[in-house]
Amino acid sequence: MDKITSFVVEDNINALQMLIQDIKNELTELEIIGSASHIIEAVKKLQKKQPDILFLDIMLGDGTAFDILEMIPNLKSRVIFITASDEYAIKAFKFAAIDYILKPYSIEDLKESVKKAKNSLAIREEQINILNDLVTTPNNIPTKISLHTSEKIVIVDINNIIKCKSDSNYTTFYFKDKSKIMVSKTLKYYSDLLKDNNFIRVHQSYLINKEYIKEFIKSDGGYLVLQDNTTVPVSSRKKPEIISILKDI
Repeated sequence: MDKITSFVVEDNINALQMLIQDIKNELTELEIIGSASHIIEAVKKLQKKQPDILFLDIMLGDGTAFDILEMIPNLKSRVIFITASDEYAIKAFKFAAIDYILKPYSIEDLKESVKKAKNSLAIREEQINILNDLVTTPNNIPTKISLHTSEKIVIVDINNIIKCKSDSNYTTFYFKDKSKIMVSKTLKYYSDLLKDNNFIRVHQSYLINKEYIKEFIKSDGGYLVLQDNTTVPVSSRKKPEIISILKDI
């Protein structure tokens, strides 16, 4: 059986050597076909031969990983991004729905990232654009989010999301055009991610976009009517917040 080829781009020489050594020692199914510590060096080598898996540090001494991806638009490799412990970068990866290794990584992190890379869908250009925008302008509020279904990757405008509904470890997104998408992440994950995008957790099972609130009905325990005429229950704990929001609209 042929080995899976890999290539490492990391501007810190010690980190580069450590990652190469960890791959050789712990991921024997991988064959390292090259490495680079600078953008131009990486581009020249990758243009000659593309690996199955590319380990790519997000912030390089002479630019960013996006410079490399822009210079090789036909890159077919599965990319495993490497990033430092930065809250803005982590948030960016979550909005783009792209897996990453967080420095300092563990061997378990490394193995898990390779396992995901082997089984994942190819990263779409739109995902890279989301990631690039958020990493390079960390103070901007995201306008798009990447959603992974079991079959595809869908890029959506956050403003078109009306509500999200929990179903155990799955979340279903409901959109302005009446379409819906189910993804295998919890509602809490998206509640934390979208809190700066005008979303509010009104119930254990519901996350809603404040912009789509039509009215709040106080009877029957209290519930919201949204602009698509669907109803969403409101927990007793959230009622004061909902009333305050409606007063400010």
